[in-house]
Amino acid sequence: PPRFFVVHSDSLVPMANKERGNPRWLDLLWLLFLGVLALLPPVREWHKQVILLLIGAFQLLESRFVRNVPKGGEILAVVIKLVLATTLLVHTSSTPILSSYYPVLYLPIMTAAMYLGPLGTLFWTLVTSAAYCSYLYPALKQYRLTREGVAELSLRIVFFFLVGMIVNRFVMESRRQTRRYQISAENLRQANRSLEKAQREARRAERLAALGQLSAGLAHEIRNPLGVIKGSAEILHQKLTDSEPLARELSGYIYTEVNRLSALVSRFLDFARPSQMQLHAQKLQPIVEKSLKYVLEQKVAVNVKVHREYCPGLPDVLADEEFCDIVFTNLFLNACEAMGEAGGDLRVRIQLRHHAPEPAENGERNQVVVEVEDTGPGIPAESREQIFNPFVTTKQSGVGLGLAIVTKIVDAHGGAVRVTSEPGQGACFQISFPEAKVEPNPAELEAKLH
Repeated sequence: PPRFFVVHSDSLVPMANKERGNPRWLDLLWLLFLGVLALLPPVREWHKQVILLLIGAFQLLESRFVRNVPKGGEILAVVIKLVLATTLLVHTSSTPILSSYYPVLYLPIMTAAMYLGPLGTLFWTLVTSAAYCSYLYPALKQYRLTREGVAELSLRIVFFFLVGMIVNRFVMESRRQTRRYQISAENLRQANRSLEKAQREARRAERLAALGQLSAGLAHEIRNPLGVIKGSAEILHQKLTDSEPLARELSGYIYTEVNRLSALVSRFLDFARPSQMQLHAQKLQPIVEKSLKYVLEQKVAVNVKVHREYCPGLPDVLADEEFCDIVFTNLFLNACEAMGEAGGDLRVRIQLRHHAPEPAENGERNQVVVEVEDTGPGIPAESREQIFNPFVTTKQSGVGLGLAIVTKIVDAHGGAVRVTSEPGQGACFQISFPEAKVEPNPAELEAKLH
């Protein structure tokens, strides 16, 4: 290889055979590389061995060091390696710039390339090159710089920049690929969650369909005998005289219980039969107020204080007034019953929830959301997912069909029912209805065109 310098006198000091270090990515290979360097001359230079040991130890502890120094840890790691590398050059040659260990300067360069961006890599490569070239000044006191030496020094500096930018490009591309993988993984997680939710809803719909068919058959078969029993009890009650008080009392019990069973059968049929809805664009506020007025007239709502929070300018929704009345009446009654005889605060909110995506992209529309919040005991976490299933109730006298009917009606409207609750802090039911699409008026459209 060409000599870096020639001596001013006639005696020449040739350079040692250059050992170019290749970058390694695994700590084990780094240690192997440093071990080989330790066995190369000068072997008995203990400063060199200590510095190599420090470089190996810092390489193993580097990731932990960077994590424990949250601000500037990466830059500090580059500085430490640069200091160790330049110190190694000092202790491996009487003239540091002639040291065959100059490839150790790749360590701070590659560390900067792995942690910093392109500009940071260029900056620290420039700093490393400047540190290496700083040894040129004392060397010129003993040696004369030749043309071949200038070429050799320039080649080393160019390789510093070349290695730094190649490593940085690889690292940046690896980070971009990692981010793409993370985004793909998150999309897959969301897709899995949506799929699991769809599967749960499909299984629930199958159970509800089978249960609905069974309920409809049973209710139909029970209703006819109940009608006969009810009519017979009524006639018997009219025929009995006051001289038979026990018989009249028993016939009254029969009549009352038959009415209760008949109402229960009607609820079964409401749940089981298909909902024939007449959807029209209309405001939700009047429907909510109508249901609220009816519930507040009941005994269960005597001590209930109502707080209304209606956003102005709410759009119309596609709704069937009769079925929506059933939904809100059920929810208001449940809220009042949950608060008990002591009563409490019933908050009714109506607001507009905007959809983030453009409607033209995926057909999603804004939602008008009605929130019914009470100050009752709340719903246990283990029951929160089950209360919308048929025959699941937290009330001692309940049948467990009210919320199932509510869910069925809201689903038929294209909306959704959600519940949030904290133990001891009440429950909040959110019922969302999609905004009605506004059809353009032909006259207005023609006027705009003209």
